[in-house]
Formats: sequence, structure tokens, C-alpha cells
Amino acid sequence: MIKLINSGVIYSDGKLVKVKSAPNGGKEKTISYKILSAHNTSKDNEKLKIKFDEITSHDITYVGIIQTAKASGLTEFPLPYTLTNCHNSLCAVGGTINEDDHVFGLSAAKKYGGTYVPPHLAVIHQFMREERATCGAMILGSDSHTRYGALGTMAVGEGGPELVKQLLNRTYDIDYPEIVAVRLKGKLRRGVGPHDVALALVAATFKKGFVKNKVLEFIGGGIDGLSMDYRLGIDVMTTETTCLSSVWQTDEKTRAYLAEHGREKGYKRLSPEDGAYYDRAIEINLSKVEPMIALPFHPSNAYTIRDFLSRPFELLRECEIAGQKLLPEGKGEFRLIDKIKDGKVYVEQGVIAGCAGGTYENIAEAQNILGGAAINNADFTLNVYPSSQPVYKGLIDGGYIAGLMESGAVVKTAFCGPCFGAGDVPQNNGLSIRHTTRNFESREGSKPANGQLSAVALMDARSIAATALNGGAITSALDVNYKAKIKKYKFDDKIYKARVFGAVGKADKSANLVYGPNIADWPKMEELKDDLLLKVVSVLTDPVTTTDELIPSGETSSYRSNPLKLAEFALSRKDPEYVSRAKAVKTEGFPKDVPFDSGKTTYGSVVCAVKPGDGSAREQAASCQRVLGGVANIAEEYATKRYRSNLINWGMIPFIVDKNDFKVGEYVYIKGIKQAIISGAEKINAEVLGENKRKITLKIGNLTPTEKEIIIKGCLINYYKSEK
Repeated sequence: MIKLINSGVIYSDGKLVKVKSAPNGGKEKTISYKILSAHNTSKDNEKLKIKFDEITSHDITYVGIIQTAKASGLTEFPLPYTLTNCHNSLCAVGGTINEDDHVFGLSAAKKYGGTYVPPHLAVIHQFMREERATCGAMILGSDSHTRYGALGTMAVGEGGPELVKQLLNRTYDIDYPEIVAVRLKGKLRRGVGPHDVALALVAATFKKGFVKNKVLEFIGGGIDGLSMDYRLGIDVMTTETTCLSSVWQTDEKTRAYLAEHGREKGYKRLSPEDGAYYDRAIEINLSKVEPMIALPFHPSNAYTIRDFLSRPFELLRECEIAGQKLLPEGKGEFRLIDKIKDGKVYVEQGVIAGCAGGTYENIAEAQNILGGAAINNADFTLNVYPSSQPVYKGLIDGGYIAGLMESGAVVKTAFCGPCFGAGDVPQNNGLSIRHTTRNFESREGSKPANGQLSAVALMDARSIAATALNGGAITSALDVNYKAKIKKYKFDDKIYKARVFGAVGKADKSANLVYGPNIADWPKMEELKDDLLLKVVSVLTDPVTTTDELIPSGETSSYRSNPLKLAEFALSRKDPEYVSRAKAVKTEGFPKDVPFDSGKTTYGSVVCAVKPGDGSAREQAASCQRVLGGVANIAEEYATKRYRSNLINWGMIPFIVDKNDFKVGEYVYIKGIKQAIISGAEKINAEVLGENKRKITLKIGNLTPTEKEIIIKGCLINYYKSEK
């Protein structure tokens, strides 16, 4: 159903044709080129300096962003900035501090001139779809799933410091990315949903790194048969391929969506010109896509439900082995094969939620499948979270909410919690099926360090409803006979007009920011000296280390506004001794048993890994290390551009090494590191001290002039202060 084309292609007469080299003017004919060049402020279309049209954040990122920008001279928001509240919505967690953050966000919108969306009103990406995205625009968000490509908006998810740069009238600096054509053809069958297409795409590309840091451009006649909810549902999951961004050709359905949401003037016809050149291509035959299931612990661990049910013992046993490795030795046992009963696989929970699952059509069709039948199974629960209050009202008006409730589903307000482990945590050894974005370990809220571990499998809302109809036994929606009759959705803008605070371009500089006791400033970061001495405090040998492992989601959310308290959670699920080791490096001072000049040598800790940074855009995966005295990462490669950018923006050097063979307690000494960064040295000689003394070669990769300065100054905050 998916074909990868690992060569250049041109778009000709609606088809993709392989070519040996790019024709003159070919790349300029893509949608992506036109959008990127329109937002590039440099004179070099290979070295881009992007200024975005808008930015957006939610309530576990905006406090730190605004605090950083304020410390760097912010007086008002120079571009539209939307602050949503969909992650820390459970205000009983952590006492008053979550609501304190919300009050801070509202005060910032008043003082600097922004948009503030109250808790439970909408998840971040649904609000931006409904109210802000337009064709040909670019939006930057401090959430990895910032994707509005189906509306013709090229959106990028990055760490908070990149938003700070936009707030300070700086640019997003990247090399011109490769563009990958994603050609859709055919037509989906009833029962196959957007998550099925998305999971198939992720499974085909992620492990190969096929689209890493590239832009996906969706084209082809297969798009015509997809509703906007389908397109949006596929698009938001492109993040899990590790691509940089995405954009889709637009049509009358795009126009109708924007018109329904009061923004028809934001419509523009976007399509590639004949002869457009793409660096690679993917072809998806929608007619052959089947209902999918992504097993723990990654969206790319995906199979057709048919394949999974043909060999459940084998595949669940593989998940058990992976899960057992997450538990400390002798602390608990992870079991999944006991879900197999009488040839069926039973789960305890279904969840349809967030920017991926909580859309109108997903929920409405799930109710069509249930058809009013009672779940009638005490061991299975179904929880549904509409992605916004307007969607919720539309589902009420259509009778879908009443139907879900009558079937035994629990319907809740807009909240991202099930996506990152702050809501609906299953029991120990439980298995939840979810139409949400991720199923990384502990994304459902379990705590392996305490011997608590449950798991999530991703499925489309349609097959989740089919499973609910079948008493919790995993079932493909293709195996259910139902009529998909979905009433036309009508967007009610009165809901937002009644609650959303909007002051874009109307900053009240006399207003005061309102601080709660948990909102703290960043500690001082030191500049880089001539030489560098690192002590290895953690070695991560997993093939990929996610940002959830670097700094857990869920229970840490309440402390995202307090750098020192948050840092106590760093690597707590992967390496519980990391924090104490890192603190020791910081508090004990320069070691006396190494023959180097402490006066001209920066000393700090380092985390060594194979491939860190997959997943969330959260800057705290890097900043927590920095707060604890971290100065660098050493890795064989970095999973995403955004994690590498976060390291740099927090003054940490993203070293690359051929092999991660370090030991905790070893020292790595790099003489002349400051000059090496200034000169852009491709290779840097280093010496490892310890029982196995050896010389190694490190690389950093290309750094922009600004990135070099940020590292030398010690962090982005220092860099801006030095310019005053």
C-alpha cells in the first residue's frame, strides 16, 4: 500500500517520474519552495532565515518562553501569538500552580498583546486549525505536532527558544530542506480512518529515516476523496515520521473548511506546477490501506490489525520483552500475552482524543459503529475527548454525544492529557488502545522506576469503536457492518467569542505579569571557556532515546515553569542516578586529579547516547541537563533537528561520535574547543580519561554564525543580553 522512491522525481501530468538529476527550475515549482521563499529574509535560498506569520504555545511551554523573551528585552509580541491551555488543565495536580500558570498566560496576553484560550476550550492544534491557519502561511509552535499542512499552512514544531527568537524579531535559520512528494491515489474503504493511513506511513518511513528533517508535500488525485478531517488527521501524525514539516495541495474542500470557520479570505489554491522536482517520493494507494495497530512502544511499531490478530502471541511477547527492560531488576513484571483469551486479544481501555482523534468525523463515525449498543463490559472503558468546544457542540447538535453516552462511553472536555500521560492511566499491566498521537513508554502515565508499567497501542477511532462493540476484543472496523452517515458540521464561533481573550496588536504595557510561587527565573549559565572537560554521568545504549525518557511527561507538567524543580525528574525513568551524578559534578567543582588548567577550562557533565531526541519538541529535555550542569551531549546521531536545536539554544554542544562506547565516570577532554567552534572545524580531537584511556574524534556538524555565538555565550539568554 506504500511505495518509497529513493531518488529524485518530477511531477508530470499528475504522476511522478524518476529522474537522475534536478532539472533547472524544478524545485521552484513545488508548493514548499514557494512558501519557504516567501518567508525567507536572507538573499540565499539555500541558507534560509525564516520569519513566521504566527506562533503558538500551550501551558507547559509558554511561561518559559515568555520569561526567556522578557529577560532578553521583550516589550510586546511582534507577531500574533496564541497561548492555549490544554496540557495543564487538571488544576488539582500540584496544588495551585497549574492555574497560576494560566493566570500568568492571560496577564502576558494582556501586557504584550496576544490571544489567550482558556482551559478546556480547545486543544492547541484544533484551535489553530479553526481560527488561525491559512493557505501559504507559516506557523511555528512549541509543540512537536504543530502541523497544519492540510490547510496549506507550513507549520513547524520546535523548542521554546526558537519561538523566543521570533518574539525578538530574529529568524529561524535552516538549510533549505529536501522536499518529499507524498502522492495519494485510490479511495479509502468504509471503516478505514486517517490514523490507519498515518500509522502505515510512519511504519514505512521512521526506521529508515526516509523523511528525517525533510518537508512532506502531499499531492495526487487521492486527496480529492478525503474530507478535511481525514486530511488533518493524517497530517498531524507526520511528526512521527521525523519530518520537518508538511503541506498539502488545496482545493474547494479547503476553501469550504476555511469559509465555515469564517476565514474564506485565507484560501489560496496551492498545487505543484508541472515539472516540479522532488528529492524523494512516497506513493500511498489508499484503496489498499487496512485498519492498523501500532503496538507498544512506538507509532512505527505498526501492523495491520489482520496481521496482528494472526500472530498475537509472537508480537505481544516482543512487547513484553521490551517492556520488561524498562523495569528495574527485580521490580515488577510486565505482561501482555495474558490479554489473549479464546483466540481473541482483549484490552481494558479505549480512548479517542486530542488533535489526532478528537475531531468531529472521527467521533461521529465511532458513534455510528456503536449504534447505541451498550458496551456492557465491566473490564473495558471508552473515553472520548472532543478536540474543542465547537466540535463538542456540533456532536451534541448531531445527537452523537447522547448516543455515545447511552452506549456507556464517558465524554470529557478538550484536553491533551491522554496523549502525554496526564489522563486515563490504565492499571498496572493494562493495555489501552488510543486514537492519539504517541504510544512511547510511559506516555500513558505509568512509572517504571516504581514497578508500575502499562502500555498503549494506537488505533483509529473506527476500530476502537468496533473493539468496544466487541466487548474489548481488538476488532477491525472492516469487520463491522454499519452505515457511515455523518451530519454536516456547523462551526459555532459564538463559543470562542464568549471566552477567548484577543489583543493581537493591542499590547497594554502598563499591565503587570501575574506570578505564582512556582514560576521561577532561569539560573545563571556560564560562558564557554577555551577548553572543555566533561564527566560522563549517563550512558544510554538504546537505539533511540525519546524526549519522554530525557524528561518525563505527565507528572512533570506542573513543574515546567520551575527549572530547578523540573530538573529533579531528568532521566528519572531511564537512569535514576543521573540527577545525583550531574549535581555532584556541579557542586564538587573542578576535579583535582586531572592535569588541566581550571582557569581556562569549562567543566561540566555530559550524557552519551546513540540517537537521542525522538518525539516531543519540549526544550526541557535539554534545559534540565543544562540546569544540572550539563555542557554537551555526545551521540552517534540526533533523532530530530528540534532536539539538536534545543541543545544549542541552551548552550550545550551537540557532539557526534562514531560509536557510543563511553563509561559512566570517564572524562572527555577537548583542548581548544572554543576556537574549534569559532572556526567551524569539521573534526575535533578529544582525549578520554579513565581506565580505558584513548583518543577519539568528535564532530559537531554545521553551525550557523548565530548558533556558534549562542554556544560560546552559554545559552540564548546570555547571547541576547550580550547584544544590549
